[in-house]
Amino acid sequence: MSMLAIYRDDGECLEQTRDVETIANQLHAAEVLFERWRADRQLKTGAGQEEIIAAYRGSVDRLMKHHNFKSADVISMTPDHPDKVALRNKFLEEHTHSDFEVRFFVEGQGLFFIHSGDRVYAILCAQGDLISVPANTPHWFDMGAAPQLKCIRLFTSPDGWVANYTGSAIAKRFPTLDTFAAG
Repeated sequence: MSMLAIYRDDGECLEQTRDVETIANQLHAAEVLFERWRADRQLKTGAGQEEIIAAYRGSVDRLMKHHNFKSADVISMTPDHPDKVALRNKFLEEHTHSDFEVRFFVEGQGLFFIHSGDRVYAILCAQGDLISVPANTPHWFDMGAAPQLKCIRLFTSPDGWVANYTGSAIAKRFPTLDTFAAG
């Protein structure tokens, strides 16, 4: 289930909600798009990138045309993924992108953190959530110690995911996915 927690950048929690409309409105104020979509396609166990994108072809094509995306891929993580620790560590550091970041969760969950001014928005995204982080917005992402997710990612650059790390240690002041979801 989706959830939003708003923190001061020193780590003090100010507000929490599970109401999707409130989440979307609060994130809109930070210029982040959050929508609930239908993630109801039956995917085979072990479905690959092509099968997942094909299952959501209509939505992917509509977004690609509307935003002039050049590429789409799927990140698929499981608890037994051989690179889960390295990938998690890469995403856990605050970074920006010159491109806006769009993710559609077709399975599982993950925790996005958006750092906007003196606020940090923690968004627990679950199956059916679409989130778009504006270009040059500091953020980080946690998929948890035992990741379970499949996300379609869309890019306006053919290079795909390229991070510009800020060097800030802010992410260390906030809960991990495992702590956040348990609380």
